[in-house]
Amino acid sequence: MRIWKLISGIVSIVLAAFVIFQSSAAGLYNAMSGNNESGGTAGLFTALLMIAGGVVSIAIRNRDGKGGNIALIVLFGLGALIGFTMAGSYSDLMIWAGWCLVCAVLALLSVWKDKKQK
Repeated sequence: MRIWKLISGIVSIVLAAFVIFQSSAAGLYNAMSGNNESGGTAGLFTALLMIAGGVVSIAIRNRDGKGGNIALIVLFGLGALIGFTMAGSYSDLMIWAGWCLVCAVLALLSVWKDKKQK
């Protein structure tokens, strides 16, 4: 799981940079069209949670214990929840929320695997 944590952390940080720019454009479009959607703002929150999850994932890759994995579950789980529930017409946010969900599920499997080995 150490390699997964490193790779998912790097990919999450790189994707978050893309999500920030895309969400800013979606938010600007929402503001200019006056459609009262919050997909752009939700995308920014999702991107921030992806950055935080990526940093935590890289930082805990060589550590034993459940604390870091639980933090990953919370961070990526919140990112997925925000992305799926608040996407609106910003349909690409569903893809980024799906990435967050995959990372949260894999962190959950890591907790379960560590628990099973002990």
